[in-house]
Amino acid sequence: MESLNNGWEFTPEWNEAFARGEGAAESVRLPHTSGEIPLHYAAPEHYARVCGYRRDLFVAEGLRGNRLFLQFDGAGHIATVFCNGRELYTHRCGYTAFRVEITGAVDYGCANRICIRVDATENPSIPPFGHVIDYLTYGGLYREAWLDVRPETYIEDVFVTTPLLTRAVVSITASGGAGRYRVTLIDADGRVCCVRERNHNILYVNYKDARPWSLSDPNLYTCRVELLDTEGETVDETSVRFGFRTAQFYADGFYLNDERVFLRGLNRHQSYPYVGYAVPAALQREDARILKEELCCTAVRTSHYPQSRHFIDACDELGLLVFTEIPGWQHIGDGAWKDQAVENTREMVSQYRNHPSVILWGVRINESPDDDEFYARTNAAAHALDPGRATSGVRCITQSSLLEDVYAFNDFTYDGSTIPVKDKITVTPDTDKALFVSEMNGHMFPTKSFDNWERRQEHALRHARVQSAAAADGEHAGCFGWCMADYPTHKDFGSGDRVCYHGVLDAFRNPKTAAAVYASQGEERSVLEIGSPMDIGDYCAGRRGEIWAFTNADEVRLYKAGEFIASFTPPAGGLAHEPIHIDDTIGRQLRTKEGFPPEKADLVKQCLLAVERRGLDHLTAEDKLRLGWCVTRWGMTLEEGNELFGKYLGDWGGEVIEWRFDAIKNGEVVQSVVRGGDPVRLSLELTPSHTHLREGDTYDMAAVRIRILDENGNIAPYAQLPVLLDLDGDAALVGPAAVTAEGGMCGTYVRTLGRAGRARLTVTAPGAGSASVDFTIEQQNRAPYRRNRL
Repeated sequence: MESLNNGWEFTPEWNEAFARGEGAAESVRLPHTSGEIPLHYAAPEHYARVCGYRRDLFVAEGLRGNRLFLQFDGAGHIATVFCNGRELYTHRCGYTAFRVEITGAVDYGCANRICIRVDATENPSIPPFGHVIDYLTYGGLYREAWLDVRPETYIEDVFVTTPLLTRAVVSITASGGAGRYRVTLIDADGRVCCVRERNHNILYVNYKDARPWSLSDPNLYTCRVELLDTEGETVDETSVRFGFRTAQFYADGFYLNDERVFLRGLNRHQSYPYVGYAVPAALQREDARILKEELCCTAVRTSHYPQSRHFIDACDELGLLVFTEIPGWQHIGDGAWKDQAVENTREMVSQYRNHPSVILWGVRINESPDDDEFYARTNAAAHALDPGRATSGVRCITQSSLLEDVYAFNDFTYDGSTIPVKDKITVTPDTDKALFVSEMNGHMFPTKSFDNWERRQEHALRHARVQSAAAADGEHAGCFGWCMADYPTHKDFGSGDRVCYHGVLDAFRNPKTAAAVYASQGEERSVLEIGSPMDIGDYCAGRRGEIWAFTNADEVRLYKAGEFIASFTPPAGGLAHEPIHIDDTIGRQLRTKEGFPPEKADLVKQCLLAVERRGLDHLTAEDKLRLGWCVTRWGMTLEEGNELFGKYLGDWGGEVIEWRFDAIKNGEVVQSVVRGGDPVRLSLELTPSHTHLREGDTYDMAAVRIRILDENGNIAPYAQLPVLLDLDGDAALVGPAAVTAEGGMCGTYVRTLGRAGRARLTVTAPGAGSASVDFTIEQQNRAPYRRNRL
């Protein structure tokens, strides 16, 4: 395929003069958004319009006798394609790719005018529209475009399945019907594994040395298919990537290659600050990397629509399982609307079915009511195109009619005190089929990066408790938290600024405390996050509340002013690494410093800690009994108790105390967190997604996460500071040059300008100094892009 991402002109308001090629227009490159949005208070009117794109396409004389196709990977949301003024095709889904044959509409040896009218409004005639929606639905030609030149007889589609870990079944569809085909399997190092040739469109390829695709070792193979003429010469060829893997859902869970895997994951929207959906491959791939490597998820749900092939490609390469679904949100429309949803199902399955990471098709409209006739059609469409892969559909109701293979339930039961997840028998009408939690937490406890520490810590604990319960009960195949990152939404679904603060990351992918719940389930890097600030003035009445550590270490050791206090280990639970409750900040000090005997020291410590957590007016009956025993057994007075409290817990008026938490793994300190001391010196931390940018088929874009840290390396949550961005060189900022740190965090984007060179981003914040990151920009040769249709 030849890239058509450059050389476009854009008008925010479609008109016939623009379609005729008249008048000036804005020069743009794809991916492109129909309208940029602010970080806060975004609304559909920023992008929802009927807009237009046009460009000239030179078709050489030498292309006569071939068939020419335009391919658009994503156009939000109704796209009508014109060639030389002739209307060719209208595609009515903003989340799937489509192709248009232009062979009969072009003139050879000259330029041809290609125009696309894009309806980016919430048109109620197609999914997901017709009622309210909890996300913004950005428009434009927001994914890539291509020209595909094929011979008269060509390979239309290749579908590879692996019923066994040593067998690939290759199904081929060609424009001229049956033919002779040569199939070559190639490993990731480019070595030919085996070759098969026959006069049939289904070929069985046995390869006993195949390496399975798994989460820890995601081996990928290329299947190259050649269409041969009677002389054995190649007429056409195409290639797809696949993996040898089996994926089955049973009553007790999900099995990958016959091994049970718990689907611990998050929901992902494909939106980004300022540009909505319109980001190039690098940032799509970066989200997959963050989910797999930073958040240590085993799975992701692409809520609530199919997402970029670049994102899914990265999931294939990283070993991240995918549950993808048709576009929709609660609403079911009329007959034509349903017909389009069925067509969306067909497009989703046919376009993504070769990806080994995709394990489940979502064939219901998210959180919609039962409609057996409608959903019998979507299930049939998915199974017809992909008989071996399971179907599901996300519900917010229990005992729903279950036509799919797996019951997916948005379980928002947990409110901080109730049971974390519902029992399987109360949720699904068929307990012989698998069940998983498709959403949890979310709107039940929205949490901003700049909320107080109690809320941020509780947000993390709620994610942990639901994930743990779902993993422990043996009834759930998985649990997907809502959600990966904050996102703009329609009114009523977000906070007052129309932002849904449901993410474990902020919109720029900076981690909140809850991110550590997921990160701590991995083993590749050490994780230690402390939910409490430990600064006495941060607590009501100066009483430290609950202190939790989120870590993958074996234990956490606490030190106060350099003195060892106590060691804490995680409890057993559904998570590999449960949060650790740091419930003792006194340790043995009453023995070593006051000379109390063990019995007295332990009882007095319990009394002091109870007063710190609950206050004198809210002690339990058990607390009061302990206090009474201290008085009667050892004659302690209130004055003595107050003195001990002030000395070991109050920390008022003395030197600032440094608290250190050491994460211990295999007896060694692998990470430390220091709180307290006098960390008044602030600094900036810049984390770019990548610094080597590549100008190729289109522009490249890097994300830069910005955090303000104290001198101990902790995020400075009160640093709500203005942040100034200065970019010098051969690149441009995406978004404003002045932003505000929220909870000590913000971000920006840097995009290339069509040329090689260098750029430097300098970030400055008052009181935190400045920091810079350098980028190099490489101009790559634009090679033809060969892949299977769509």
